[in-house]
Amino acid sequence: MEKALIYSKIVKRLLLSVMIICSTASVLTAQNKRANGYKGIWYTIEQSSEYGYKYSGGLGTYTADHIPVAIYAPEVDKTFFLYGGTTNANERHLLIMISYYDHKKKVVPRPVIVCDKNGVDDPHDNGSLAIDSEGYIWVFVSGRNVSRLGTIYKSTRPYDIENFEKIHETVMTYPQPWWIEKKGFIHLFTKYTAPETRGRELYWSTSPDGKHWAPDQKLAGIEGHYQISNVWNGKLVTAFNFHPTGSADTRTNIYMLQTNDMGKSWETVNGQKVETPLTEIQNPALVYDCQNEGKLVYLNDINFDKAGNPVILAIVSRHFQPGPQGNPHEWLVFHWNGHEWERHKICESTHNYDMGSLYTEGDTWTVIGPTEPGPQYYGTGGEMALWTSRDEGKTWERKRLITRGSSYNQSYARRPVNAQPDFYAFWADGHADEMSESHLYFTNRAGNKVWELPYDMNAEYASPKRVKFRK
Repeated sequence: MEKALIYSKIVKRLLLSVMIICSTASVLTAQNKRANGYKGIWYTIEQSSEYGYKYSGGLGTYTADHIPVAIYAPEVDKTFFLYGGTTNANERHLLIMISYYDHKKKVVPRPVIVCDKNGVDDPHDNGSLAIDSEGYIWVFVSGRNVSRLGTIYKSTRPYDIENFEKIHETVMTYPQPWWIEKKGFIHLFTKYTAPETRGRELYWSTSPDGKHWAPDQKLAGIEGHYQISNVWNGKLVTAFNFHPTGSADTRTNIYMLQTNDMGKSWETVNGQKVETPLTEIQNPALVYDCQNEGKLVYLNDINFDKAGNPVILAIVSRHFQPGPQGNPHEWLVFHWNGHEWERHKICESTHNYDMGSLYTEGDTWTVIGPTEPGPQYYGTGGEMALWTSRDEGKTWERKRLITRGSSYNQSYARRPVNAQPDFYAFWADGHADEMSESHLYFTNRAGNKVWELPYDMNAEYASPKRVKFRK
């Protein structure tokens, strides 16, 4: 019986591989179809232990390494956003979806399917977003290792999501495209280029127009990495961890590099020039030697204080599996104060993948994320909360619960670029222990109102529904 089960699983995986290969042509072509509502993808990595899956649930806004996934465009007063959708609640069929929130009319249109990932149910293949100086919208869809190429799409009209065309395809995972005014794109991404250690290595490429790309260049290859990034006044900053022996379950340490010249040169936070790629564990870019403390680090977001100094948000724990063995799961900020790195604690939560976002507006810093236990206590996500600091991250106060009494865990709260007060963070929900529907939500800057994007739509436009939570 056991051999038959193993054989069945092998056959299933082979058939899925054939489906993916056969559907490559349709995957690489822009779909440009309207969906009938906002249905998020449900997913589990299927690595489970006594306390449930390593991560699972509604992962439409997954991962933290897909950056940006939402951008506010003041020219049209709309926040454009990207997420991983699906066909219906009973299927795990990944669709790369784009839409926008019209701040003036307070409505959303039916979302557009940019890319149908036929045969793929994995939101590691989610996309990232960029808008160039002429208003054209760019969608960078992640591939996976070398088995599925990454693809770049461009809208055929400025600030319009009706039609996209395929522009470029290449080997890339976890795309992080940044449009730098008067210079073009600098794109950070990952390649699986160290098979002997299963290493995820960091690369970058540049393009003046999104069509013609310079050769890929390696940024870091210390056995494997995940990274997050952001831009401040044309300066690109990236923070990343490293994976001993190439395993993501051993992720540790925090490093940071920056470039002011589109990758021609890279330097540390204090201006020390470094040669890339980084290949040594101990190097000048090291921010936090987490490995020396026997801890793991899960990077969430990076932003800047009012002087342009970087602030990194991360969760630090003691074990890769869910449950109390990883306690404490500490939410920390790492702030370069102009002279040295400061480390401050915000709170604790129950899971390594309780991902949230960091906002820095003048003297007020805000974190929005699932810091509170949810209905699936040890599962990915929980109840969303809003935390604030008025002393550059030294002390934090939980201002309010954004959600409460939820049926499913809320997870992966994402920050739009240039986030506006009425569409300040968005995320998805989903049952952390079993397959379920996944709905999408957004909140305002105060965190005192939550709206649900319409799961089913009969008209071209709809007003998001205000969610009333139980007291």
